[in-house]
Amino acid sequence: MKQSVLITGGAGYLGSILVEYLLGNGYSVTVLDNLMYKQTSLLHYCDVGDFEFVKGDVTDKITLQALVAAHDIIIPLAAIVGAPACKANPDLTVKVNLDQIKNIVDILEPNQKLVMPNTNSQYGSSKDIITEDSPQNPLSLYAKTKCEAEQYILNNKNGICLRLATVFGASPRMRTDLLVNDFVYKAMTEGVLVLFQSQFKRNYIHVRDIARTFLFCIENYDKMNGEVFNVGLSKANLNKKELAEAIKEYFPKLVIIENDFSSDFDNRDYIVSNDKLESYGWRPIHSIEAGIVELKKAYKMVIADNNKNYTNL
Repeated sequence: MKQSVLITGGAGYLGSILVEYLLGNGYSVTVLDNLMYKQTSLLHYCDVGDFEFVKGDVTDKITLQALVAAHDIIIPLAAIVGAPACKANPDLTVKVNLDQIKNIVDILEPNQKLVMPNTNSQYGSSKDIITEDSPQNPLSLYAKTKCEAEQYILNNKNGICLRLATVFGASPRMRTDLLVNDFVYKAMTEGVLVLFQSQFKRNYIHVRDIARTFLFCIENYDKMNGEVFNVGLSKANLNKKELAEAIKEYFPKLVIIENDFSSDFDNRDYIVSNDKLESYGWRPIHSIEAGIVELKKAYKMVIADNNKNYTNL
């Protein structure tokens, strides 16, 4: 009998890719999503018998818990994502990013599996190489709520938490407000990149490698349960200037300007180790360079549209 997966927020940037991977690997999938961005990213799964869609909101505790009880595996992707979006609606941020997780964990049975995405932005900034044992230093409401949700899961001793690097790549529910995606978009549309805090480093990961990571966790759940894992490209601990120079290889006329007099709202600066996850046998397969090429193709399709359709801001 097929295992059933519930994905909250499954019509979003990551969920639209994850549904594809899970259906392709023999799981049945139910998505709970309120379609707050009016996305239609899951339409092409409607002919699949193992796919179901529920239009609803994770703040509806009764609906959420009924669906949780009916599934073997829970992946709560629904979230208010990023510092600007969370700052714009802090009350909703707490309800979605934290209360949702509490409502799931409170009824989770021992035979059910839970894999939750967190963010490695919780580490703030550090001069030391970041591991899963590094101290938390969340700099935004987004990071704070995700950290509290992670701790609630770990206290329950049933669940895997993934601290995701900055995501990039194309998706049916496209986002241009992620750093790599944003830089490529600006390189293609404006031909200029203005870099604030150009030496600040962060780690990156392709959206499809994240989807593969969720599948990997499900298939290795007994070994990984109760643990947290950084998820990123070990070869992509890049500062903004290094990222811009990588993009310039594909846009030779790109002008890169370093602004030393302004700062970004996101002040992360660190090098992240992904050794723990890799020690379990997981490896990423998508490079930054491949992602740039992919995005260059994707933007030919969306570049003429209203950019606000492809952002969480």
